Amino acid sequence: MHELGIVTYVAKAVTKIAEEKDIEKVGAVILEIGEVSGIIGDYLKDCWNYFRKRYPVLTEAELQYETLSAVTYCEECKEKYATVQYGRICPHCGSGRTYLLTGNECNIKELKVYGT
Repeated sequence: MHELGIVTYVAKAVTKIAEEKDIEKVGAVILEIGEVSGIIGDYLKDCWNYFRKRYPVLTEAELQYETLSAVTYCEECKEKYATVQYGRICPHCGSGRTYLLTGNECNIKELKVYGT
């Protein structure tokens, strides 16, 4: 379960940001999660709800996430396409010379804060 590792990293990063910006309480942490990242949103939230209690600035913080679509680029025909729908083989030209552009990320997108 790599969700616990992700939550640990996010909690530490947000706590550091809060300290640098004199933020007393974080109300929500919003992540961007790629649809082929392998991260399971429900597991992530479960880990968050347990782990946030260890960080005073995060005790009331809700974890929210947005799913980023997976998009693949074909080096042969220079087209982009939906990764989940078509996989590694380009639906435009049939080439396997493709790579993932987006969809494997996990980013901290936004923090909602209480009083500064």
